[in-house]
Amino acid sequence: MKKVLAIMGSPRKGKNTDKLLDKVLEGIADSDIEIQVKKIYLKDINLSPCVACDYCGKTGKCFINDDMIELYREFDESDGIIIASPLYFNTVSSLTKIMIDRCQVFWSSKYVLKNSSIDVCKRRIGMFICVGGAPYRENQFDGCLPVMDLFFKAINTDYIHNIFVSNTDKKSVLDREEIIKKCYNTGKKFFDEEV
Repeated sequence: MKKVLAIMGSPRKGKNTDKLLDKVLEGIADSDIEIQVKKIYLKDINLSPCVACDYCGKTGKCFINDDMIELYREFDESDGIIIASPLYFNTVSSLTKIMIDRCQVFWSSKYVLKNSSIDVCKRRIGMFICVGGAPYRENQFDGCLPVMDLFFKAINTDYIHNIFVSNTDKKSVLDREEIIKKCYNTGKKFFDEEV
């Protein structure tokens, strides 16, 4: 059985970002693989921001005792990781960024201590879903890409899938059949090497 961790980084439940994530998860559930999905709303858990104390650079662990401890375990045990965030000021939401910054523990353990606190032999597939309210413009989501690339590298995950949707302030994702279909199909083929 494969395990998928779905992180919802929008503060708004049941809106565009959440709906796209659910459609991807529906496709994953309908795939031919036995899959267990865990969906976490970042707004509902206790996450403190990184304080740049370098405790992780000395120990490979974070000293902050909050719900990120559970997320570290979930990242390590998952075969697929999906991050869904709205586009805020040309990057991910603050909820998402707090979580990403707290993954410094993985980076420090791997590259500073040379003793990774995440299983580096386990293959993981990564997906990023991002929703922008503004009308489409070229390079609209480019500010997110280096952030997500480094995040997925830190958690030893092959960053394979992106779904970007613009203009959601004017047109809901549920009114866009082609986007809904793309999300479902990407989910259904999430673990396929050809995708």
